[in-house]
Amino acid sequence: MPNAGDKIPSLTIKQATAEGPKDVNPAELFAGKKVVMFSLPGAFTPTCSNQHLPSYVAKLDEFKARGVDLVACLSVNDAWVMQAWAEAHGALGKVVMLADGSAALSRAIGIELDLTGASMGVRCRRGVMTLEDGEFKTIAMEAPGKYEVSGAEACLVTLA
Repeated sequence: MPNAGDKIPSLTIKQATAEGPKDVNPAELFAGKKVVMFSLPGAFTPTCSNQHLPSYVAKLDEFKARGVDLVACLSVNDAWVMQAWAEAHGALGKVVMLADGSAALSRAIGIELDLTGASMGVRCRRGVMTLEDGEFKTIAMEAPGKYEVSGAEACLVTLA
């Protein structure tokens, strides 16, 4: 898990866009910006679809009003799935959908979650991180099976 002061790694993953997948380096994307990045186990899964992503879509204006330049969703899914999921929730073009299909970023920052026993493979843990100019400022990861500290409402309470 990252610590405050750590930098987001420089590597290439995919971003789901209306035009389809595109390569993105989070270190470059986050440079010079105040970012809220929430992570979750999977698109179209119950808590992720019913609570987590919708909370950020609903509160996007509040994040912008607090000086957040970018709200990003990180999940170990392919970019096509992330695009379809974003479209289904009105998030496409609003929340930056980071498709970490091979869990490269999740592993690099230490938030991978092995769910092979549940036939879901390696995913990322549910949580939320704030970054400024690519540097982690706050990290709040959920306990297994919980959704208490990483939703938009909880993030807004702790946002500096």
